[in-house]
Amino acid sequence: MRRRVLQATVAAVTLAVVLLGIPLAFFSAQLVRDGELRDRDNRAAALARQVETRLSTERPITDELLEYYVGGDDGSLAASVSVVTADGERFRAGEPVEGRAYPQVVRTDSGAVVLLSLSYWDVFWRTARAVGLVVAASVVAVAAGVAVALWHARRLAAPLVYLAASAEQLGSGQVRPRLEPSGIEEIDLVAAELARSADRMAGRLAAERQFASDASHQLRTPLTALSMRLEEISSATEKDEVREEARISLEQVERLVTVVDDLLARSRRAQGGTTEAVHLLDVVRQQQEEWDPSFAAAGRRLAVEVGDDVAVLATPGALAQVLATLIENSLVHGGGTTTVRSRPSGTERAVVVEVTDEGPGVPDELAPRIFEREVTSGRGTGLGLALARDLVAADGGRLELAQRRPPVFAVFLSGVPRTLDPNVVLPRGSLVSQRGRRGGRRRPRR
Repeated sequence: MRRRVLQATVAAVTLAVVLLGIPLAFFSAQLVRDGELRDRDNRAAALARQVETRLSTERPITDELLEYYVGGDDGSLAASVSVVTADGERFRAGEPVEGRAYPQVVRTDSGAVVLLSLSYWDVFWRTARAVGLVVAASVVAVAAGVAVALWHARRLAAPLVYLAASAEQLGSGQVRPRLEPSGIEEIDLVAAELARSADRMAGRLAAERQFASDASHQLRTPLTALSMRLEEISSATEKDEVREEARISLEQVERLVTVVDDLLARSRRAQGGTTEAVHLLDVVRQQQEEWDPSFAAAGRRLAVEVGDDVAVLATPGALAQVLATLIENSLVHGGGTTTVRSRPSGTERAVVVEVTDEGPGVPDELAPRIFEREVTSGRGTGLGLALARDLVAADGGRLELAQRRPPVFAVFLSGVPRTLDPNVVLPRGSLVSQRGRRGGRRRPRR
């Protein structure tokens, strides 16, 4: 749309300038030429009157008299002047005109002939200067039209880009972004209607989630009680037939519980993703505040090297949990200063978040399988990195061990497109601390 608006406006401005500029240039040149020739005629007539006056009073015709009408000092074009009296006496002033000229001949009553000539090229270049001024004004007009077209194109296209981002987030079940009024009534009406649709959809999604949670809870309670009752029956009876029936019934109950869990998980996945435009520094600073006391107690330091303008597409809570896992790994297994830094990756505005320390690194026998479940160095459950990798993959990124010694874990995330401003398209909710929900000391991840 931006290109079409720009092309249409530039085409209209160019057409108007051409239709008006060409006639204006022609008439300007004609006006300048006629003005110079009229000035030539006036000078020749004035000189003829002076010559006639001097001849009638028998005063001499001097060079000073002719030099006055040569011109060239007051902005007028320099002319070549000659006077021939009835007696054949000739007087000249000014540089002779070579080549084409615009001559003007005036005869006095006493028979004297006055000739005043302008150079054709002097008149031509003066008219060309007038045409040049018109052309320059036309170029300025076209440039101003292009500037106005660019401004209007951005003013029209930017709200539509944010509107498309809002629609995309609404379609994926995300929180409605904040959209500033664009000042364009039609676009603001669409944005308002989209916001109302988002509110209605959010209410429906919340009701569905609540219903799924309630249904799961209501089904789990009687199923759990039924399982316990079947186990009691199986343990209390001595008949093999009753025990076998109790065992089969217990298996059916457990299968039903599995079906309920699968249906609940499928319902949650069908409600869409949760990626949002997130300022990376906000998430990293939150983790730094949470982990600084633990690092200080261990005599170590947690450093952050993330720019203020770095924005990524991610789920805030999931990203916080991934960073918490990597930082905790560094605290438990690493040494020295732990650094969290970001850098650009590729040409699609992707961002890499690296967590590294000065410790001994990852053992060679553990590195190829470090993200597998239940793979650990002996001081953890082996689930932390596997879960972190799944969380990053759910947001369309990836988690890798970029370097073994010193250890560098790299989180590759999608960047916010250049056409979107994270300060405008941001979720209404705030980040949720993943660390504060757990009691006691967190278990190591590796």
